[in-house]
Amino acid sequence: MRRILVDQARRKKADKRGGQGRRLPLDDADLGYASPVDEILDIDEALTRLADEDPQAARLIQLRFFTGLSIEDAAAVVGIARSTAYEHWSYARARLKTLLDGE
Repeated sequence: MRRILVDQARRKKADKRGGQGRRLPLDDADLGYASPVDEILDIDEALTRLADEDPQAARLIQLRFFTGLSIEDAAAVVGIARSTAYEHWSYARARLKTLLDGE
């Protein structure tokens, strides 16, 4: 699911598809927020960096964020204890926030 969302975001951002142009509904005049495409690409970059540092923590984030699994279910998929999953989740959340904020 992550790859699908990232590929779609990259396609939308391509010059061939309008690149930097933004589509807005006529009744939506709020231009103060970043586009969801940029947000998905930033999350992908941060997850890639997190995976280099701690692959298991990055996997938990992917399972929770992209598939909506609970921590217990994600722990079962990864094959770790629930308490270890909570420790990885706490670290991964904090580290991902740091990476997204730009350190």
